[in-house]
Amino acid sequence: MKTIVLVHGFWVTPRSWEHWIDRYQRAGYQVVAPAYPGFEVEVEALNADPSPIEAVTAPAIIEHLESVIRQLDEPPIIIGHSAGGAFTQVLLDHGFGAAGVALNSAPTEGVLVTPLSQIRSTLPVLKNPANRHKAVGLTPDQWRYAFTNTFTEEESLALYQRYHVPASGRILWGGVLANFIPGPQDIHVDYHNDKRAPLLFVSGSEDHIMPPSVQRSNAKHYKSDTVTEIKEYEGMAHLLPAQKGWEQIADEVLAWAVDQAGWPTTA
Repeated sequence: MKTIVLVHGFWVTPRSWEHWIDRYQRAGYQVVAPAYPGFEVEVEALNADPSPIEAVTAPAIIEHLESVIRQLDEPPIIIGHSAGGAFTQVLLDHGFGAAGVALNSAPTEGVLVTPLSQIRSTLPVLKNPANRHKAVGLTPDQWRYAFTNTFTEEESLALYQRYHVPASGRILWGGVLANFIPGPQDIHVDYHNDKRAPLLFVSGSEDHIMPPSVQRSNAKHYKSDTVTEIKEYEGMAHLLPAQKGWEQIADEVLAWAVDQAGWPTTA
């Protein structure tokens, strides 16, 4: 059975993939949605005790994701959202995956575009250097601005209560400082790697935290001969996997990845 690996981002857990997991399983695929190390507990438990979030590092996340994929019988399709999109890029660069999709992806090293909406979205973490050693959550209003700005207030609050957990200040601050520290950093990829699997960037036009300009800049950094494409969906916010109309996107990105991977059209 062909496998799809779904990689979650910050401020959420694998629970944020619940609709995609069910849809892809019904289509006949094996679906794996690994949690970051220490995130294997429920959302409620992480909110009660965020110490695993404080302890996690980007290299530990990447190592864990690679160990999960190594156990599979054949290379999977990897789909990552937000920070999971950046991790997906790293995994592909390291030789994992038959094809990859980065949804509203966080940027990899060297992408310098920082729109004002992105600064405002991450300000709860970056406004205080002391947050580098903490797990930092969002308020419902901050969540709505960063993740669900096109949702109703009621929808946004319900998703906040179901999905939201604090994020690692250590990793977010490391991402900010990466472009000012000499040498390869945690979220580094070789933009000239011709052996990398095909990669699709998917961008929501209304995304505040990872706007389309970030996706376009990230995609343009790739200079390899391997397929690198970008697609933008109008009206979609950052929490694209849970927004009305997500089914179309889930089906279209999977069809693209299946074609690029050379898989049969049905699992």
